[in-house]
Amino acid sequence: MENYPFDTTGLNSDTIDLFNDTYQLLKARSDFQVTGNIDFQLEQFEVFRDYDDVNIRGSYAIKPGNGNDCYILFVEAHSSVMGKYQRAHIYHYQTWAIAFVKNDFDRVLIRRETLTDKIIELVHPVELDFEEDKPFSDTFYVLVNDRDKAIRGIGRNFRNAVMDIREDGFVIEIVGHTLIAGSQYPTMPGMAVHLAEFVERVCAHC
Repeated sequence: MENYPFDTTGLNSDTIDLFNDTYQLLKARSDFQVTGNIDFQLEQFEVFRDYDDVNIRGSYAIKPGNGNDCYILFVEAHSSVMGKYQRAHIYHYQTWAIAFVKNDFDRVLIRRETLTDKIIELVHPVELDFEEDKPFSDTFYVLVNDRDKAIRGIGRNFRNAVMDIREDGFVIEIVGHTLIAGSQYPTMPGMAVHLAEFVERVCAHC
């Protein structure tokens, strides 16, 4: 039986293959190490609020050499719905990247802007726009709690790093100094590499 660098208990073969392919690709491109048990306090993030519970199946440190490690997590998110006769349990397997940023952002949510967002914005302006960076503001929907802290944190280097993520279905959330980026859908290995490149860049310049 093959030993995998993540918890495979209860996983089907497709999920094991997806996590393993992602791990192998990331390990081949950087100093990528299995961590011990770290409490990343995932419960503080809005992206996980609709799940009954969230478990980390694998945790890995990317060590870029400047002492500011960033992380890749293999996550199992569990939700349940009540059917006609019994409760159905659903398990989602996701890949997330974590970085620790220099500025305190308070709470920030960034995702690709949709047509619905643009229409709502015409009636109820709620998002943070950057007049000096129209391409960024036209592409991304930015919700913030504290505008002053968010403006200080979302500088040119940060916006450029976000713009360089070459995937559509991702979300970025920041709570204080902790940033998480990923998708609530299964993440292909190539997208995981883009996420790793993003958090490495954030750790280096933001």
